[in-house]
Amino acid sequence: MSTVTSNPPPKPFSLSLSNPLKPLTPKSPSLLRFPPPKNHRHRLSINAAVSPPSPDTPSPDYRFEILSESLPFIQKFRGKTIVVKYGGAAMTSPELKASVVTDLVLLACVGLRPILVHGGGPDINRYLKQLDIPAEFRDGLRVTDAATMEIVSMVLVGKVNKNLVSLINAAGATAVGLSGHDGRLLTARPVPNSDQLGFVGEVARVDPSVLRPLVGSGYIPVIASVAADEAGQAYNINADTVAGELAAALGAEKLILLTDVAGILEDREDVGSLVKEIDIKGVKKMIEDGRVGGGMIPKVKCCIRSLAQGVKTASIIDGRRQHSLLHEIMSDEGAGTMITG
Repeated sequence: MSTVTSNPPPKPFSLSLSNPLKPLTPKSPSLLRFPPPKNHRHRLSINAAVSPPSPDTPSPDYRFEILSESLPFIQKFRGKTIVVKYGGAAMTSPELKASVVTDLVLLACVGLRPILVHGGGPDINRYLKQLDIPAEFRDGLRVTDAATMEIVSMVLVGKVNKNLVSLINAAGATAVGLSGHDGRLLTARPVPNSDQLGFVGEVARVDPSVLRPLVGSGYIPVIASVAADEAGQAYNINADTVAGELAAALGAEKLILLTDVAGILEDREDVGSLVKEIDIKGVKKMIEDGRVGGGMIPKVKCCIRSLAQGVKTASIIDGRRQHSLLHEIMSDEGAGTMITG
């Protein structure tokens, strides 16, 4: 493991508020053994990936046909680990959030092993504004001083994470909320330019030991993208990076990044030029030619790194589309761009 040297991070900050945020519910102590989730009756309605030929309510035969067509995909992915990075418009739209939660629960019901990794930029920005702490970005990364880091941890771990866990539980599955701190799941280190970005980190090490019994027992882990270094200092880590490193460490079948774009475009100015499937060599060539740029570059590099470490496929999909996860996994059409090794 290479050592990253950088200027010392800012002095730790203790935040004292005259008008504090609502208190967070304390987390229950960790368990060493995980009993299987209770056998809830799942109230799920499986929606077709395509619209029925008639505007009328689909007949039972039509629904059975859709279920039958899903069988090969269920057989292909049953028992396989799927790591999903949740972000973008899907986090801010109630309809899209409900769609993602329903998709995750349905996938778990038919035997897949989904793991959800999330950030929470919009919520962080809202609380920073409430506390009169300016939000600053450099090269797409949040400048994270000690005050901001405290808010990031509070919002991601205490609010966003627990909200997602509650939604998944209410939909009929059983979720467990974690962060990189828990069980030493992730060990962080500062990014090389930490003198400019503050407490922004990258993943130094992954120990998935705490995840394996949870996933094996049928729970859905929901992971906030914060972690600590060896000394216990907390860092804000890009959620795409966390998802990619976790997928590699778990030997996942598939990594899926939900985004606010259709996927990788052959022509960035033409939304109709979606690249449905491409290999590592081809996507590297697109970067060299300048056809992949901006915020898409780190996402593509995250996918390439995970594929190089053993993940079977990585997809960048349109999270603005209803049931995009089901479209990606349960159809040949997909919902974005799939990158293969």
